[in-house]
Amino acid sequence: MPKQKLTARFIAGWIVVVVVFVTGFAQNDVSLRILKAEDERRWDTDLKELLANPSARIRKRAALAAGRIGDEDSVATLAGLLKDAETDVRAMAAFAIGEVEAASGADPLLALLKDTNEPLIVRARAIEALGKIAGALPREQEARRLSLGAAIIEALKHPTAISDRLTAILGLTAALRARPANAGPTIAKFLSHPEARVRADAGNTLARLRLNDGNEQLRKLLMDTEPIVRANAARVLGATEDKASYDAILKLAVGDPDSRVRVSAIRSLALLKDARAVDTLHKHGLALLLKHEKVVKNPAEANEMLEIATTFGRLVALTEAKNEQVLAWLVSLRDDLDLHAPEVEVAMARIAPDEYMKGFLSPNEPSKGETTIKTNWREGASLAAGFREIATLPDTVKNKAELAAKAESILRVSLVDPRSWDKVPASAHLEYAIPDLLRAYGAFKPKDLADVLFKYLNHADVIVRGTAADLLGELPPSEANTRALIAALPRTEKDSLNDAALSILDALGKQKSEAANKAITLVLGWRDHLVRRRAVNILKANGAGDVSLHIGIVQTGNTVADYRRALARVGKRVRAVVTTTKGSFTIELLPEAAPLTVDNFVQLAQRSFFNGITIHRVVPNFVIQDGDPRGDGNGGPPNHTIRCEINEVPYDRAAVGMALSGKDTGSSQWFVTHSPQPHLDGGYTVFGRVIVGMEVVDNIIRGDVIRSIVIR
Repeated sequence: MPKQKLTARFIAGWIVVVVVFVTGFAQNDVSLRILKAEDERRWDTDLKELLANPSARIRKRAALAAGRIGDEDSVATLAGLLKDAETDVRAMAAFAIGEVEAASGADPLLALLKDTNEPLIVRARAIEALGKIAGALPREQEARRLSLGAAIIEALKHPTAISDRLTAILGLTAALRARPANAGPTIAKFLSHPEARVRADAGNTLARLRLNDGNEQLRKLLMDTEPIVRANAARVLGATEDKASYDAILKLAVGDPDSRVRVSAIRSLALLKDARAVDTLHKHGLALLLKHEKVVKNPAEANEMLEIATTFGRLVALTEAKNEQVLAWLVSLRDDLDLHAPEVEVAMARIAPDEYMKGFLSPNEPSKGETTIKTNWREGASLAAGFREIATLPDTVKNKAELAAKAESILRVSLVDPRSWDKVPASAHLEYAIPDLLRAYGAFKPKDLADVLFKYLNHADVIVRGTAADLLGELPPSEANTRALIAALPRTEKDSLNDAALSILDALGKQKSEAANKAITLVLGWRDHLVRRRAVNILKANGAGDVSLHIGIVQTGNTVADYRRALARVGKRVRAVVTTTKGSFTIELLPEAAPLTVDNFVQLAQRSFFNGITIHRVVPNFVIQDGDPRGDGNGGPPNHTIRCEINEVPYDRAAVGMALSGKDTGSSQWFVTHSPQPHLDGGYTVFGRVIVGMEVVDNIIRGDVIRSIVIR
């Protein structure tokens, strides 16, 4: 080969390499710009220009960013993308409009649905978006909500909704959010869909809307081959109090091979309010109790027994006769197995309030006996749930007033003069029980409630102060309440968590006074973006003016290096091996779908943050939740929040998502789904999926511990 040709080919090859390198670098630079704008919640000219970029990939990614940012000013630009030449871009534009949740986004979506030639993926995302917009409309726009709901139902009647899986799933969830009138017959048609997931979602929608239009078909689905279909069928029949299904549901509750089905059936029996189920459930509960005692190392039955306890509390309380066998079973559950849980305390208080309260001594009785606060804050919180139940006993309980007075007096002493706490080590964290004790005390509506709450507005624990503010907000507005809340607000600027600040702002907003509104304006210059946003929304709702300009952008702590690190994982396989006291499971993380959420999880895991943390929440057939160092569901790393990265990944079984207390409040708490949860789609960030070890996840109970999380 001639030397000249070799040189030319060599040069041409290097030109290609350089072009690819420069193009890749440019794309990475664009990805970083988009990620930074998302993180700062910044909608500006820069992002708007990217929505017109020649690259369809960039337009699609920028559209997702606009939806995550949620600025209503982006809707007009996103609506323009509904006519983009690329199908994927149009579908993402529809998804993004739904995430903004602005009423102005509905009309372009409705116009899109009129075009029957539009690809199914675009139509499906448009229907989904209409559901989100309808669900976010305020009460004064009820007529608009109904009209959007009617459009969703019409879309579900279209033949493509039956034939296309995604359209069916997204359409059913949209109907759930929009709550359209006369939706039952249309939704019920999907119960006969050939795909199990669609049948299950139809059941989920009917259950949550409490519609009985498909009950005849649902009775047949109690024998479906798919467990999640059977579980959701039982849910609907219970929610709609279908008495004809009692025998079949009872059979599932004690005999179905899948624990998710048994749990759903047990819950439904409580809703059916048929006390005949008690004896059968008691026999089943005894069998579980004996098995649990013999197999201590794998006590998966505990979740099911807690569900039975809850159902006992509802069913036995309906009868005049006290069930000694059930009560003895509950005592064994609490004492012999050390399962101090609110479900058990509530059930005992409902079934036998006299016997329950005999276990405690009021302040004017002899000094020996139990108190509401014990050496474990979890026990104290659970007992508070039992005491709260005493406040709501039916009037048919002859000595209700006496029992209520006793419970109220014990709670008052525990809160006003907790001298017994001095003997308990700080490691017991009794302060974690105070929020539950305050709520229990408030249920009795005592005359000194406001004074007690004023005291706890000054407590050292931020969650205690937040709870006190929440309860003050439920009381009638007064000048004294306003003064106390205003005095408590400045301290919250330096809190490591913003819970107290947000609660105090909400309580001040309910005072509806000039002084309260003036105090709210003082936080408009604070660093916390969520606090500023909450203040703006409250002032606007109170008619005190629109000061939206003060929301501004998020003053994020992330640097360019952090963004690059997060983006560097895109396209790579990243896994987390979670080792618990029940065994290990493996999560495949999704850096492309949620780069900063994955980076947050990885950074916390590599710092050993999760090691030793208790799994504080387990709801069978729903989720397990972890990541709270407090263990009460309120904690996280100090001064640490991340923004939501909502994406199109669905909440199927084994999905891993970020727990929230509101938009953009992610931190360290995360959850794994036991079964599909379509109502979570588009509301919580999915950042992973369990690919190995779901049987371990299914066996986890509240109180199990994360030993380690290793990133691979």
